[in-house]
Amino acid sequence: MNQRNLDGNSFIIRLEMTTKDIKFGEVASAISEAGGDIIAIDVISTNQDVSVRDLTVAVTDAQDNSKIIEGVRQLKGASIINVSDRTFLLHLGGKIEVTPKVPIHNREDLSRVYTPDVARVCSAISEEPGKAFSLTIKRNTVAVVSDGSAVLGLGNIGPRAAMPVMEGKAMLFKQFAGVDAFPICLDTQDTEEIIRTVKAISPAFGGINLEDISSPRCFEIERRLNEELDIPVFHDDQHGTAVVLYAGLINALKLVGKSITDVKIVVCGIGAAGVACSNILLSAGASRVVGVDRDGALVRTASYENEVWSDYAARTNPELETGSLREVIRGADVFIGLSRGNLLTREDVQTMAADPIVFAMANPVPEIMPSVVEDIVAVMATGRSDYPNQINNVLCFPGMFRAVLDCRASEINEEMKLAAAQAIASAISDEERTRYYIIPSVFNDKIVKSMRNRVIEAAVKTGVARRIPREQAREGGDV
Repeated sequence: MNQRNLDGNSFIIRLEMTTKDIKFGEVASAISEAGGDIIAIDVISTNQDVSVRDLTVAVTDAQDNSKIIEGVRQLKGASIINVSDRTFLLHLGGKIEVTPKVPIHNREDLSRVYTPDVARVCSAISEEPGKAFSLTIKRNTVAVVSDGSAVLGLGNIGPRAAMPVMEGKAMLFKQFAGVDAFPICLDTQDTEEIIRTVKAISPAFGGINLEDISSPRCFEIERRLNEELDIPVFHDDQHGTAVVLYAGLINALKLVGKSITDVKIVVCGIGAAGVACSNILLSAGASRVVGVDRDGALVRTASYENEVWSDYAARTNPELETGSLREVIRGADVFIGLSRGNLLTREDVQTMAADPIVFAMANPVPEIMPSVVEDIVAVMATGRSDYPNQINNVLCFPGMFRAVLDCRASEINEEMKLAAAQAIASAISDEERTRYYIIPSVFNDKIVKSMRNRVIEAAVKTGVARRIPREQAREGGDV
């Protein structure tokens, strides 16, 4: 597939062509020379003299649009009527809506869903608050909460600009797991105000998905909300990434015949995701995790202003290695990058142990491009969709929240995250597993069901499930 199609940048040119002056091939050539690919053609109207067509053009970068448009405008006999960006068209008016589950056809229907009959339901919940899980949308609804401080690779762009991402997240919840999610973008970046606000809105929701909140505030916000709420709180940038990373590593280690208890793992970038990824690896039995950030390896003998780093250093780097990434990566079996592009070199990878595993997950530019080390790594993974083995947290959060809502878990603990990772990893059989296929597709319809069952089992075993579904394979339902 063409790279442009994979990236998904495209726009539509509505073009009027005078048939005696220009042939369509001339238009196609002009678009190609300007860096575009025509991926769809729709004839709007045509007669002997004039033809009007919609041309869907894919480009590598949105900035290429102007070159293509100018190239077409210079053609004699071609007139651009309109230019539409397909992505912007898709977002017009937002991407989600609220629809009723039951119709209101008459006065009797109205009296049941609203006053006066609804008062009886309100009274029942007032007398027994737990009934909110079965008699309101709380049973199947998640709040997707962001302050817009760390959105994708765009940085601190604010709550309004974060809304399209959070709407998209809500779509994924519904598409993959049937979970109703709603974007809550807060116009504050004050830690205490965020905590107060989320606590105040929590009665309406069965879970809280924190999203795109910058480090280190995200740690405190998640910790406090987990302590003060009785519903699960999950910072997906941290834990969703960690779950999928560990799932990929399970399969990668199987390919090279190594055990997580023995391998040396270098984690580059000790922010929110780096800490969470290290935590799940430690919980899984890793004993030789070395974290590296801008000042080199984190070590317990050093002093850090960042409390998160101090705690991290106390639990990692047992051999007290010091120095830069280039120094500590020597002899490492696994590299996990959660930092920035082009930090790692081919020469660095050559100093790793035999059959090195490289997960370069910085976006949009990985710590090292796969093509640079294709011939010397055993397994390569990135955060990009245009290379094999994408570490994509979409594989985690739909199934995770399907599970915690169905068993009404009070929290999401480390055992539940490990269970989720095992579910993702097991979606690839021994026969299917290759160096190019250690992570299943997000469209694998078996993953949500498998994860749901495994996570519920872990929740029950660890005592955080407040309800056990009648059948593990069943989606919801009261016992």
